[in-house]
Amino acid sequence: MPEASISPAEVDALYEKLQREQGAAGYHLNPDEAFTKELLHGLLVNERRYGYQACPCRLASGNKAEDLDIICPCDYRDPDLAEYGNCYCGLYVSAAVVAGQQPAVSIPERRPPPERRAERGAVKPSFSGLAYPVWRCRVCGYLCAREQPPEVCPICKVKKERFERFL
Repeated sequence: MPEASISPAEVDALYEKLQREQGAAGYHLNPDEAFTKELLHGLLVNERRYGYQACPCRLASGNKAEDLDIICPCDYRDPDLAEYGNCYCGLYVSAAVVAGQQPAVSIPERRPPPERRAERGAVKPSFSGLAYPVWRCRVCGYLCAREQPPEVCPICKVKKERFERFL
């Protein structure tokens, strides 16, 4: 669908949803509302284009399995926030940026090149005797021991597919 088909009401609805859900989890959207809404427009364009909200500042392949690490919120958000005060695209910022104590800055790309992405999670330690496998959210690091990962991460609200078997 063409980009023009995304209405301001759709962008506003996503903005309110993220403010509510991510705010409850301790995350902050960029305080520059116009900039933030442009990024959200890009997320909605990508959702229509690919069927998922790939980061609007990265080139998505169109293959969801290959792009899981860049579906917003991406796997790199938390390390970027910790190190730089904002994520790669600038949608999420730290409390210091919101308070005006630190500027939002351009940061280097943390996503590994395609040939190195396959290495992620290739070798996992195993512990015999565990009653259940341990699942890790690739976005926020949440761990849980159960037969299957949760449908939605209780911390950052990403879907089940963003979990990897940890142990």
